[in-house]
Amino acid sequence: MENERLKIFDEDREQIGVATREEVHRIGYWHEVFHCWFISNEMGIDYIYLQLRSETKKEYPNLLDITVAGHLLENETVQDGVREIKEEVGIDISFQELEPLGVMEYCLIRDNFIDKELANVFLYKCDSSFDDFTLQEEEVAGIVKVELNNFMELWSGERNTIDIKGFRMNKEGNKTLFDESVGRDRFVSYQNKFYRTVIQKIKDKIE
Repeated sequence: MENERLKIFDEDREQIGVATREEVHRIGYWHEVFHCWFISNEMGIDYIYLQLRSETKKEYPNLLDITVAGHLLENETVQDGVREIKEEVGIDISFQELEPLGVMEYCLIRDNFIDKELANVFLYKCDSSFDDFTLQEEEVAGIVKVELNNFMELWSGERNTIDIKGFRMNKEGNKTLFDESVGRDRFVSYQNKFYRTVIQKIKDKIE
């Protein structure tokens, strides 16, 4: 995976070449990723779905993250990013079923890891149940959902914790249901502004 080749960009989003994934994160090149947030409406309440990253992941293990996210390789278009949905969570949908939320920039830095991403962000309005998800074990350990309004209040500072409900895979490969209360420290550390912007874009699409 570290040898995957990614397109790299300058501050003006102009492509300046290609580099390996290891180089991208060591040197800190801007690169493209694909994000897809799943939402559903149940009994008049909007929910957002999140993935629980695998404990074996090199980056951000055991943290809650975007429903589906992944790097776009050097020979891929943004439309090709839809493959990540089938690979990571087993939901087979077309690019035409997604609603675009725009391209967002963000930068995460820790130790010798610099993650400067140009995120092509999409929304998928789903009617899936937890039974419909088939997870890529090395990437995703579980799926949870949370009320969208509560998720918004967490990142606006109105709440310190939110309740999540979902499943995680056990060692036997079976889904184990759970619910718990979590704070911001249980999520991948995108800036609060990133979360707030995404949530507002989602609300604009569904209201």
